[in-house]
Amino acid sequence: METTLVLVKPDGVQRGRIGTIVARFEAKGLKLVGMKLMRPDRKLLETHYAVHSARPFFGSLLKFMSAGPVVAMALAGEGAIGVVRTLVGPTNGAEAAPGTIRGDYGMSKSFNLIHASDGAETATSELALWFPEGTLDYDLASLGWVYDPE
Repeated sequence: METTLVLVKPDGVQRGRIGTIVARFEAKGLKLVGMKLMRPDRKLLETHYAVHSARPFFGSLLKFMSAGPVVAMALAGEGAIGVVRTLVGPTNGAEAAPGTIRGDYGMSKSFNLIHASDGAETATSELALWFPEGTLDYDLASLGWVYDPE
């Protein structure tokens, strides 16, 4: 089982897509092990997006991500990182395939509704950053009907 970070960005929150997005992950069979609505401070955003700090769009990215609340989620499941990234779709919503979150709801490369960790190391560091208190471990009855026991 893997756990990964997903953020519903300010545009997703303001457009009323929180429930729709959460429902897509739950319908796929991923287990929600952490979730909170928050307004991230600049330090958190600078740390999260540090990899982009030298890029020309860094300032506008921080401004966008601090423009309103975000929903931080931790999702668990077999191959959760890859499954989530497939459901999310490519960065540019206008180019994302229908059936992906960005393809169904996005028209922009910048305002693309959602962030998803891109690998195991990133997920580990991002989860520690957004969920320093940890996530919840519990049994989800439906998982026996999601994964083939063999």
